[in-house]
Amino acid sequence: MKLVDDLRAGQVPALARAITLVENGASISEAILDEIHPHAGRAYRIGVTGPPGAGKSTLVGVLAQNFASSGSVPGNGAVGIIAVDPSSPFTGGALLGDRIRMMEAAAHDDVFIRSMASRGALGGIARTTQEVADVMDAAGKDPIIMETVGAGQAEVDVARAADTTLVVLSPESGDSIQAMKAGIMEIADVYVLNKADREGAGRLAIEIESMLDFRLARSTWRPPVMKTVARDGKGIDELAEAIGAHRTHLRSSGEFTEHRRLRLKRRIGAIVTQAIEARFLSAGERVEELVDEVMKGAESPRRAAERILKEVSR
Repeated sequence: MKLVDDLRAGQVPALARAITLVENGASISEAILDEIHPHAGRAYRIGVTGPPGAGKSTLVGVLAQNFASSGSVPGNGAVGIIAVDPSSPFTGGALLGDRIRMMEAAAHDDVFIRSMASRGALGGIARTTQEVADVMDAAGKDPIIMETVGAGQAEVDVARAADTTLVVLSPESGDSIQAMKAGIMEIADVYVLNKADREGAGRLAIEIESMLDFRLARSTWRPPVMKTVARDGKGIDELAEAIGAHRTHLRSSGEFTEHRRLRLKRRIGAIVTQAIEARFLSAGERVEELVDEVMKGAESPRRAAERILKEVSR
């Protein structure tokens, strides 16, 4: 396919066009994803999440410039950024708030930024974020940074899509740590205390370290707590080193391959679920008949569901 050949050759318009087709679920998108698959899976993927106001977008922008300029994380220095924004209530598109905070990074020749609308998807990332990351991957972008909407503690899906997950906090987040720790606080591979020049930063760092002392270990990796002031570029070199250290740990422990295998398994499961859901929705009249039977007490919801599954799986 010429479009795939062009994006693999590094043509930015082809990359942008392919992403648009995939994001919108165009009829050709499945063929694009099938063709690029052998060329994807090489880029290192970094997820960035955290509460609103923590400075995630500014941090992502300066971190991307660091990667592109110094090659401080494994990759080729051609950085891809997927910034998931809230959906516009009028157009359904991304509000582009993240890209505004990344203007300097966007001007860098080796940084490609794509804003995506969440389109109501929960978990902080859009439904097609991983597919768009595959397109960037096939186009030679490495590393790829995925930034979540920033809606709160339920944003855990990014950890399933990334190799290294950063949870970004600010001193103002201190009072909410107890409420957050059942959500995004448990998925961090690296904690980033941004705006560390503000009052309360030291206390927050101690609280995070104390939480880590009591947390059940998911692996032999203890997430470091990195302090940054993104707007001034402070602590970015050290953060890049921490990401590199986590990558080295994943490789040496064998977790890297297992993590990526699990990610693909989940994606296959999600595709199966979406296909069954689509068939369910297309069987509207039959579904209504079964709902009537359940309403009358002639059928239970579980048995009605089993009958629908048998019928849509034929």
